[in-house]
Amino acid sequence: MSFDPQSLKYNEAGLIPAIAQDHATGEVLMMAWMNAESLMETLTSGQVTYWSRSRQQFWAKGATSGHVQTLKELRVDCDRDCIVMQVHQVGAACHTGARSCFFTIVTPEGETENRT
Repeated sequence: MSFDPQSLKYNEAGLIPAIAQDHATGEVLMMAWMNAESLMETLTSGQVTYWSRSRQQFWAKGATSGHVQTLKELRVDCDRDCIVMQVHQVGAACHTGARSCFFTIVTPEGETENRT
């Protein structure tokens, strides 16, 4: 079965949430946005490429930091409005230097950080 990126449900800006997950451990690393073109670039090159909303340009993960994400598998959710990518992550995924962007733990008592 062929894949048509236009079959996905993008938001009004033409973007879809893209979740990166470590292919070996299952750890959720980050969430960013993709458009149809960055999605196809990721599929064809194997290097994860997002769309930067702040810079309004393509963002090849790790192009400047060296913290590259290599695509292992891409899945579309049942509603076709979100994707999850299994990736090989080199270095930190988060711009803060943390391995994952999801290091803040929230409980009824408050918030704590775990950057390990």
